[in-house]
Amino acid sequence: MLVKQARRGFQNTLLWDPPPKIHNRIRFVSLVPLSLCPAPTLLYFLSQRLLLFTNFFNRSKTQQNFKYLKLKTSFISSSMEGEAGGSVSCGSWIRRPENVNWVVLARIMTRPTSSSSSVIEIFPFDPNTTSLSSSPLARHELEESDGDPITIAVHPSGDCFVCSTTNGGCKLFELYGQETHLQLSTKELPPLLDAGPQKCLAFSVDGSRFAAGGVDGRLRILEWPTLRIIVDEVRAHKSFRDMDFSLDSEFLASTSTDGSARIWKTEDGVPLMTLARNSDEKIELCRFSKDGTKPFLFCTVQRGDKAVTAVYDISTWNKIGHKRLLGKPASVMSVSLDGKYLALGSKDGDICVVEVKKMEISHWNKRLHLGTSIESLEFCPSQRVVLTTSSQWGAMVTKLNVPADWKGIHLFLSLANYFTLTRVRVSEWQIYLLLLGLFLASAVVFYIFFEKSDSFWNFPIAREQTRRNIDSFLGDAQSDDPNVFGPLDM
Repeated sequence: MLVKQARRGFQNTLLWDPPPKIHNRIRFVSLVPLSLCPAPTLLYFLSQRLLLFTNFFNRSKTQQNFKYLKLKTSFISSSMEGEAGGSVSCGSWIRRPENVNWVVLARIMTRPTSSSSSVIEIFPFDPNTTSLSSSPLARHELEESDGDPITIAVHPSGDCFVCSTTNGGCKLFELYGQETHLQLSTKELPPLLDAGPQKCLAFSVDGSRFAAGGVDGRLRILEWPTLRIIVDEVRAHKSFRDMDFSLDSEFLASTSTDGSARIWKTEDGVPLMTLARNSDEKIELCRFSKDGTKPFLFCTVQRGDKAVTAVYDISTWNKIGHKRLLGKPASVMSVSLDGKYLALGSKDGDICVVEVKKMEISHWNKRLHLGTSIESLEFCPSQRVVLTTSSQWGAMVTKLNVPADWKGIHLFLSLANYFTLTRVRVSEWQIYLLLLGLFLASAVVFYIFFEKSDSFWNFPIAREQTRRNIDSFLGDAQSDDPNVFGPLDM
């Protein structure tokens, strides 16, 4: 059904049909007395009203916020670049408990008195100011024999990350301690020791798989943390360009510098298929959808001078459509943790953020990294913020001009992460069944409160009380109180 809707939506230049209008349902709910609505209905009504107000406020402030945020991100990057005195080669977010986010940056330091060396630094992120601290929480200097860092992959738990270097293969970094006293320890990865430069590193969403794609075209898929080798394909590609795991960690998509793309089964490492393309097309970047309901694979395709974003259905691996979004060759692509947004970074420093449901651009930053290719682009795990890095302008954090999410999205993400980490597959009908069960449970609780509660919920209308109220108003005929008003003789 989703695939049919997607194909029909492409005919209208959209990937999927627009979301159903909820305004009629909101008006219907508003006609019902709020005291008679179950708790989820009341919360739904209030949250939608709040979202409508927030969307209107955000649209009215788009231009002003865009100018302010652009200056703000430039200030952050220039201050970090000036104090560090080196060029940033790559970076990534580190998700910590209690919605705390850090940023790990790999930097090539240049000193006039010595040869160049590289460092790994971890910075705290302040969501109130949308900025990174000027002083790192932890710092580790790489040996000169390791060479320069190429790319970084962070484990979903946030306790470790892997860094690839030009000469030393891959190294594992483990985090110990809290923010006030954070330490980094390095370990060797025997399967990747002296493996050469690895262009692509990726952890699966549940953290049970780790993949590395080398410049020499060799693919390795390891079981984590046992490091058992699942796949060791020497000639997987001519040279790796990009790779990504699916949401259920069942598939791995990889692209090559020659324009080809392959799909791999992560359970046994069997190459499933090669994506179909025309002779004049080159598939460069790939990312799986992450919302759990739309099983698609996004790919950037270069057709001569034209760059488009194509979508493949992972049930058949057929291309169901494409759309021109960035309008220029992309250097990096990323998908938000909840799967609502897709980001593209260009080779001349522009980024655009696309709403996946409508496949329309929601945020555009031109000349963010002026004249420089964006090396890394990643969404913040818990904020509508993106991290971008380039060799010339360093690291930047940019707040997106997109509608704010309802606070209940954090609970949804927590449940999604739980099902993902436990490798439990949840389909769309199961989600609707869960919501229906919650609604029925709230209705039962409301009925119990209505029957057992005080007069605030259940006004007493018994005959005795009704008669007592009438008698107290007209007066008791048998009472001897002389101040009681009796019937008047007209």
